[in-house]
Amino acid sequence: MSDRIAPSIRIEPMDRSAIDRCVELEQLLFPEDDPWPDVAFESELAGTHNRYLVARDESGRIVGYAGIALLGPLDHPEAEVHTIGVDPHSHRGGIGTTLLRALLAEAGKRGGPVFLEVRTDNVPAIALYEKHGFHIIGLRKNYYQPSGADAFTMRRPATDGIADPNEVLA
Repeated sequence: MSDRIAPSIRIEPMDRSAIDRCVELEQLLFPEDDPWPDVAFESELAGTHNRYLVARDESGRIVGYAGIALLGPLDHPEAEVHTIGVDPHSHRGGIGTTLLRALLAEAGKRGGPVFLEVRTDNVPAIALYEKHGFHIIGLRKNYYQPSGADAFTMRRPATDGIADPNEVLA
């Protein structure tokens, strides 16, 4: 993952036609931790409180995906990043950053803190999240199954959000 923005990447809402490619990426990215099957993506897309996005390259190929749940009542909103995945052939190209900023823009429309879990050994992802205002607030032992890998719980305090996910942060 990179802190730069991927200029040639298009971010758009995920629809059912993207599920097969997202399942393929899940299997590449998370083979040891029960990658999501198609029914998991279908369920997530059906949730009215969820926002799922895909990143497409110049040719229209899906090179990443991400999802967030917008939770809580309007007077006490919060959000939870469910997933961010980037094609291994496209790592370090700014796609993870672009997807994260798009999710944070969605969360920023309602306000409130944003939470996520990340493997404790995923140093690049942790660095990306920290650069975007997340802090480790807890540890979940054996969170990922079946590998038994631990996860950090991270929190980003409520902000005004990011109006434009392509905006470069100073």
